[in-house]
Amino acid sequence: MELDLENAVETQLDLFVLSSALEDCHQGTHIHLSGNVVVGSKIPHFHRVYKWQVLIAAAVCTKAGKTIVSRQFVEMTKARIEGLLSAFPKLMSTGKQHTFVETESVRYVYQPLEKLYMLLITTKASNILEDLETLRLFSRVIPEYCRSMEESEIADNAFNLIFAFDEIVALGYRESVNLAQIRTFVEMDSHEEKVYQAVRQTQEREAKNKMREKAKELQRQRMEANKKGVKSPGFGGGGFGSNTGYSPAPIVGDSASISADINKPSFTTIQKPAGSTKAMKLGSKSRDVESFVDQLKSEGENVVTPAVARAATTPRVPTAIENTEDVHLRQEERLMLRVGRDGGLQNFELHGLVTLRIADEKWGRIRVQLENKDTRGIQLQTHPNVDKELFKSKSQVGLKNPAKPFPLHTDVGVLKWRFQTQDESCIPLSINCWPSENGQGGCDVNIEYELEHDHMELNDVCITIPLPMGSSPIVNECDGEYTHDPRKNVLLWTLPIIDASNKSGSLEFSATALPGDFFPLQINFLSKKSYANLMVTEVLMVDDDSPVRYSVDTVFFTEKYEIV
Repeated sequence: MELDLENAVETQLDLFVLSSALEDCHQGTHIHLSGNVVVGSKIPHFHRVYKWQVLIAAAVCTKAGKTIVSRQFVEMTKARIEGLLSAFPKLMSTGKQHTFVETESVRYVYQPLEKLYMLLITTKASNILEDLETLRLFSRVIPEYCRSMEESEIADNAFNLIFAFDEIVALGYRESVNLAQIRTFVEMDSHEEKVYQAVRQTQEREAKNKMREKAKELQRQRMEANKKGVKSPGFGGGGFGSNTGYSPAPIVGDSASISADINKPSFTTIQKPAGSTKAMKLGSKSRDVESFVDQLKSEGENVVTPAVARAATTPRVPTAIENTEDVHLRQEERLMLRVGRDGGLQNFELHGLVTLRIADEKWGRIRVQLENKDTRGIQLQTHPNVDKELFKSKSQVGLKNPAKPFPLHTDVGVLKWRFQTQDESCIPLSINCWPSENGQGGCDVNIEYELEHDHMELNDVCITIPLPMGSSPIVNECDGEYTHDPRKNVLLWTLPIIDASNKSGSLEFSATALPGDFFPLQINFLSKKSYANLMVTEVLMVDDDSPVRYSVDTVFFTEKYEIV
């Protein structure tokens, strides 16, 4: 292999200029230098023409010589590029206007950008006209990604500028691109991704339409089942006839029916349909979501839905216990609570209902003994067919006509109450959320809870904290467990139990958001203890006051508890 290095010495080029040519040469190949072009002969298949890498680096610097962004296009040490950039302001002559400055080895081609310089460092063998055209393209790229020619703005968009610089120059020479092509290449817009997104959106729309059609079909089935239902039995006279307005309580587990029943001034009859009761749950938003998720899973989508997240989306209606006695009582209390973020009780409303279910006719004529330990003045209201005087004097629930039995196989509401107050001491679980800006574009959030009534025991507590879209919280301290659901943009703080031994706790996290983005907070919990301090102590026969075996299901839960 023969090399004519005479011209290389004359052009004062670095050794790295020859490296690309030498690496591709084969043994026996003759290489000679002609100006700034290396011509290789006897290379298999084709001849290669190597041009010198004339563009060494591109940089944005201040007039004082401080480098903000620099991109090298050849192999070069950090010390050398820093030396070349630091020498540039010293070569600037005051009072003269030039577009380039030359030294013994390199040429600086520059253009002023307000308080900054767009600078290209080239070899002296480069074409100055091409360098000026390249410089103008570099200067047009910077306003494309930076709103102003400030040092901080350039630094914030440094990576975008570097990506754009790489599209303009490759291996020391300018590519044949314009500004629009550079923008497209940097954005890396993918046609395949757009097609995938369009297909996915189409699948989601089809799944929603199928879900709505299925919901309508089940709704029609439910209405037909209600029409075919058996009417409640009449007892004549002062008994529980259809004209008295008294009827069984709603079916346990039907959230829409129970909510409507409690909000009414008096109990109304809701007959149990002959078919399955699952169709009556279509009014719940959570069922719609679950149906949609099931549809996506059936189409092959991998959908991960945490159990905690599903439980926190909507208030959970507790189901009735199994293995009950022939005489079964259910005591259910629903709490609707709204508190301001800065304190202050805005709304407190408690609804309670006691239902009785008898499975054997021999226990139809009974009385229920209650114990009321309430000190807040909650007013209890009995059904019109229940003996009010007996309830006032002995706290017993029995019929006005002792000879008539209670209905069989039906949940009969016998006692209800509604409690409203503005007293903050009545709140069973207080929540204090304190977000504060951290000066870094985000907030540090501290949330603490405290059980206000030591006799209460709250289970499955879940505090749902909303987050801005795309925000990922960093949890620093947590009593209990937490789950971040990025699809719903919420942080779920869960505690299995809160009682007198675990009456307070806190959660600390940081997130990119404003203080108002963390409201409203949603709180859900269950309790097996009555808020009204009402307890069933015994069940007695009317004839001889003999005790009767019975079972009691007590549940107290939040229908809507929020911090706004």
